[in-house]
Amino acid sequence: MRIDQLLWHLRYYKSRSLATTACKKGHVKVNDHQVKPSKEILNLDIVKVRKNQMNYKFKILDIPYKRIGAKLLNIYIEDQTDKNEINSKKLIKSNLNKVRFDGKGRPTKKQRRKLDDMNI
Repeated sequence: MRIDQLLWHLRYYKSRSLATTACKKGHVKVNDHQVKPSKEILNLDIVKVRKNQMNYKFKILDIPYKRIGAKLLNIYIEDQTDKNEINSKKLIKSNLNKVRFDGKGRPTKKQRRKLDDMNI
């Protein structure tokens, strides 16, 4: 199976064309070699994917013949992604949900209505 098909089947990319583009840009490595989208993948190959500023690494246990559900992913691959990277990604996500303090930035819809009522 081709590497771009595999990445789409394993749900690393939403479409096969996105997987193909990632291969062409050099974001995908098989056994520490950059590969073209047409590279044939075998069992026990180690694949590294750079996506959303995170390096994913997994070992192929079996090759799926069609796109699989997310729950069945562990049957086909063994995840070897560094745990520090996963934790740092979670930390970044948690910092994005900061609370907006009153008086800073643009007023919310509720605050705008309150200001409009005061001006009448």
